Amino acid sequence: MTETAPSRPEPAEVWITGIGLATSLGEGLDANWDALNARRINVDEKGFAPYVVHPWAKVSLDAQIPKKGDQRQMEAWQRIGTYAAGLALDSAGVKGNKEILGRMDMIIAAGGGERDLGVDTGILNAQAKGNAAPGFLNERLMSDLRPTLFLAQLSNLLAGNIAIVHGVSGTSRTFMGEEVAGADAARIALARIAAGQSDIALIGGSHNGERKDLLVLYEFGDFNLKDKFAPVWARGPGSGFALGSAGAFLVIESKAHATSRGAKPYARLTNVVADLSKRARTGDVRTTLEKLWSALGRLDGGGAIITGATGVEPVTSEERAFLAGHPDFAVRATGTSFGHTMETQFPLGIGLAALSISRGALFPPGDSSGAEIEMSKPPTQIVVVGAGHWRGEGMALVEAIK
Repeated sequence: MTETAPSRPEPAEVWITGIGLATSLGEGLDANWDALNARRINVDEKGFAPYVVHPWAKVSLDAQIPKKGDQRQMEAWQRIGTYAAGLALDSAGVKGNKEILGRMDMIIAAGGGERDLGVDTGILNAQAKGNAAPGFLNERLMSDLRPTLFLAQLSNLLAGNIAIVHGVSGTSRTFMGEEVAGADAARIALARIAAGQSDIALIGGSHNGERKDLLVLYEFGDFNLKDKFAPVWARGPGSGFALGSAGAFLVIESKAHATSRGAKPYARLTNVVADLSKRARTGDVRTTLEKLWSALGRLDGGGAIITGATGVEPVTSEERAFLAGHPDFAVRATGTSFGHTMETQFPLGIGLAALSISRGALFPPGDSSGAEIEMSKPPTQIVVVGAGHWRGEGMALVEAIK
């Protein structure tokens, strides 16, 4: 008599039930949706000249971070993220629900903390003037850097501040790795819920693009867009990205969990896949994107693609070649409207995909290059694409709930 292996349960269906957006276009879903439909762009060409940035639309922090002490001890990127996380919890209807928040998992995509420009400038000026004796650097760092500043550099401080301010206290994970960190945050959260290891999770990231230290860092790689703003598809060779400030968070949960509490979903998160192209030869990125596309599952013709295309070359040209192979899909590039928000770009794309599906329309094209076409029918499938400016590729499939 032979024994049969126990059958594995079907993966749980995963719904997006909360979306929190705090971007250069405004806070909340209506503000961002209205700006996209009006083709409004908030860009600063002078404040960080010659570099172009998309500044954060200022908000009343008290609405989501009520304690002034909490606000003061956070860096800007942490305030942006904690604020957006609160919007997502509000959107999902779980804000203040201690029972749910106490077991809600959290997966954050985060970069590093901000530097003390005064200390850095003083050290560099002293060295340039020949006033740097042996041991000077260590002495200045030991005496000038505050312990609180060092602690604020920790990437997992965003998760910590969300836990403190909003009470999200289930398991916590923080991923680093620029754009692909956002894809992996969504991928791992989806896999855990689908496997029954989690019921509900908060995922997302935040980015402060208004940082001189970051602009200098990326200038070393010649990644920055300079002098004048142009849409992503109109930038061409020798161009780059315009850094953006934004927070984008999502609440995702199993269908059973959402149904049990009467939550109304925006859309279904069906699949998330990620990879790391070697980028050794022309065409490598396109090949990787095609592989990810085939791994997403069944795709009906006539859907849409929301991409975090950076404007950096050569990866943007490779992504555009990939997109040209799927002409039935209407394309939208978030970098045109929001700037490039690194770790936040992928969850931002998922949030916009779910919002578009829930509102029965895709927002209009961001430019007249021909890369983005009108879409008159309501989207039922949207693929979110992310190809990092330097490394990492990811895709997500967001669908209407039948």
